[in-house]
Amino acid sequence: MFDSMDVGIISFIVAALAVEWKLGAQQVGLLVAINSIGMAVGAVVAGSLADRHGRKAVLLGTLLVFSAASGLSALATSFVMLCVLRFITGFGLGGELPVASTLVSESFPAHERGRAVVLLESFWACGWILAALIAYFVIPAYGWRAAFLLGALPAVYALYLRRAIQDSPRYREQKNPKLSFRERAASVWSPEHRRATLTLWVLWFTVVFSYYGMFLWLPTVMVLKGFSLVKSFQYVLIMTLAQIPGYFTAAFFIEKFGRKFVLVSYLLFTAASAVWFSQAATEGMLIAAGICLSFFNLGAWGAMYAYTPELYPTPIRSTGVGLAASVGRVGGILGPYLVGVLVAQKQTIGAIFLIFFVAIVIGACVLLVFGKETKGTDADLIPEQELPSSR
Repeated sequence: MFDSMDVGIISFIVAALAVEWKLGAQQVGLLVAINSIGMAVGAVVAGSLADRHGRKAVLLGTLLVFSAASGLSALATSFVMLCVLRFITGFGLGGELPVASTLVSESFPAHERGRAVVLLESFWACGWILAALIAYFVIPAYGWRAAFLLGALPAVYALYLRRAIQDSPRYREQKNPKLSFRERAASVWSPEHRRATLTLWVLWFTVVFSYYGMFLWLPTVMVLKGFSLVKSFQYVLIMTLAQIPGYFTAAFFIEKFGRKFVLVSYLLFTAASAVWFSQAATEGMLIAAGICLSFFNLGAWGAMYAYTPELYPTPIRSTGVGLAASVGRVGGILGPYLVGVLVAQKQTIGAIFLIFFVAIVIGACVLLVFGKETKGTDADLIPEQELPSSR
């Protein structure tokens, strides 16, 4: 929830900053992209450290990094200073997300873990709703700096987490010595996991590319369509509420019909909703299309986080998840920046969203053809010789 609140807040703040600091479309895209660059680096570093030093320690560390940097962003006096602080914030965010999903996935039996991870991810919607409420009530009255200050709250929550959570039983019960990063990376690309890794990397790239390209620009796109800044915040809040049933339905279907069914179907509906949203001409159609976009896209996100850890055994799980998430963050860098460039070139919203339609369809098709169904499976049951021995 705190993670998504921070990501959501920046999407609203850039709309206000563009007015106050007179930022161009490309500068707005760069500021959002900087956050994703930090997330890409953080996902690799934290994923690797979590396999070596434990899920709990890395989770708490990344939580403190991103909350401190978010709070300090309120003191930014220049565009460059804000970019540096957003990179550090992104580093903590990008590191925490894959580690948290790995920890929860490892803490539940096979018949419950998919639903558990999707429900974990459903709190991402709560964070976006919180960000939208802050944007609607706090930013107009107290300014964007107050919104950033609220992003420091997770530092207090870390004190509670330090006592409340433990490393997963699977991680604690490992008998073999910890592998080095080189050995873990080699195992991720071994013949046993190569197909899954390639499929995951394409899936993560296309989903994150389209999600951040569309959702971080939603308030600005609403302004471009002729709505006031405050009105655009109100409409985005309504659309964000649709994320919650999107997650809950995905949590139900993922254990009933499997991971691939949920991912492929929800992604294809996301692609259709993206085209609908871009072409919507009336206020009612715009809101309806935005609701569908939120519902299906975030349901797919939850399923993706549940699916990814299930493809790797415990000794390399967090590394595999972190690498896939990092590749996804590259998409998160390119998506928002590409929108900024295209908006600056006066391209239509329809043409921009068509790019995201194609990307999502590619991701769904690759998963459908090459993806492995993991419902009820256990990656730890592979023979030991398929993992590199520790030196």
